[in-house]
Amino acid sequence: MKPIFWMIAGYLCLSVVPAYAWNNFGHMEAAAVAWDKLTPQARQEVTRLLKLNPQYESWISGIPAGQRDEVAFVRAATWPDEIKTLSGYENDGPRNGNVAPQTPEASQNIGYSDHFRHKYWHFIDEPFSTDRTPLKQPVPPNAQTQIAAFRATLADKTASDNIRSYDLAWLLHLVGDVHQPLHATSRFTRDEPDGDAGGNDVKVNCSPPCGDPKELHAFWDDRLGSDEAPAGEAIVAAGDLPSPAASKAAEADEKAWIKESFELAENTVYAGPVGDGKGPFTLTESYQKDSLDAARQQVALAGVRLANLLNEALK
Repeated sequence: MKPIFWMIAGYLCLSVVPAYAWNNFGHMEAAAVAWDKLTPQARQEVTRLLKLNPQYESWISGIPAGQRDEVAFVRAATWPDEIKTLSGYENDGPRNGNVAPQTPEASQNIGYSDHFRHKYWHFIDEPFSTDRTPLKQPVPPNAQTQIAAFRATLADKTASDNIRSYDLAWLLHLVGDVHQPLHATSRFTRDEPDGDAGGNDVKVNCSPPCGDPKELHAFWDDRLGSDEAPAGEAIVAAGDLPSPAASKAAEADEKAWIKESFELAENTVYAGPVGDGKGPFTLTESYQKDSLDAARQQVALAGVRLANLLNEALK
């Protein structure tokens, strides 16, 4: 367990943004796991690079000096979602920016001068069908292509610090994203021939009540904690997550991570009481418990793998 002062300090750095893929809490929790497993050299380098982020000062505002490095690190994991609501950034691509435009700018890596939101970087919709509906394969760029590109650039000491800082912030977020099973799949059915947008088109409600009726995707986003919780609360909660098996934690290929999440979605997320079609489906107590257990395991795994990635890139 982390000292209780993190619970108090965290409230000073709260910034509320909508939930998109693990919500803020989940992303910060994964980053907190990673922070505890970074080498001293990697900690020093991520701290230096993140000071270049345009939101850095807001992350550490009111935070005691001895706690700023960790708080900035966990807050940076939310930055790619934060820019979805910040002025000065714009959507690119169709469907409110959620579909990758087939232009060179879609996969550009130019650092903080890039003011596109690149929403399509957050996921890879690997398809499956329960009724033999024809599948549509994901197009690049997507979460897989960007993790591969950013980890390579982060390890490249000839790249500018501006670009490496930008890539670091995205990696902190995207590694978490691909461990959310609905960021790795889309279900195709006769009712949803274009896919269900990672469960966003599937309506659910909960019994006993777990909030207002919402989408299946949003339900999974919010499994780990409140989107409005402070960084300190996520840091404390990270200490209570289960420890991943060593063999799984050592897996370094982002394609394997995505495959795991895809299989979890197919076998667990879309399991009963979630059926074919758009719902609404009432999520049972058993489903809610199983989903929470799976989410805790996934975010813990994301944090350990993130640490391994950063330790390797920054050695």
